[in-house]
Parts: sequence; structure tokens; C-alpha cells
Amino acid sequence: MEVQTSDLKQVRKAAGLTQAQLAQLTGVSRQTVIATERGDYAPSVYLALRIARALNTTVEEIFSLQEESP
Repeated sequence: MEVQTSDLKQVRKAAGLTQAQLAQLTGVSRQTVIATERGDYAPSVYLALRIARALNTTVEEIFSLQEESP
């Protein structure tokens, strides 16, 4: 399974936050936020929860699982 994070950037922008602001609110580096938005990094459950709380939404709204083709 692969984590899809394409909604993270849209939700972050709708919340009026920059990548740096989201990073500060969640206690990670800006590079981690960038990598997560690009789908290069799948956050831990703990980080996903912190991101969702910072954006006043749910983990399911931001992240989804997609089956990989065999």
C-alpha cells in the first residue's frame, strides 16, 4: 500500500499556513513538510495526527491509502 498525500498541500493552503508555519506547529522541519506534500515521505501516525490537528481536520481528510498494482 502507498500513502497518498496530495490533499495535504491544498488543506494547508486553505488553512492559510505556509510550509514553515505548519512545520513549526507540528515540530518538524520545513523539509519534512515539503517531502510529505510531495509524497516522498510517509509520516508516522503520530505526525499525521499532529498535522491534522494543526490544520483542524482529520487524518483521513489529508492522507489516504492506495493499493499498489501487483
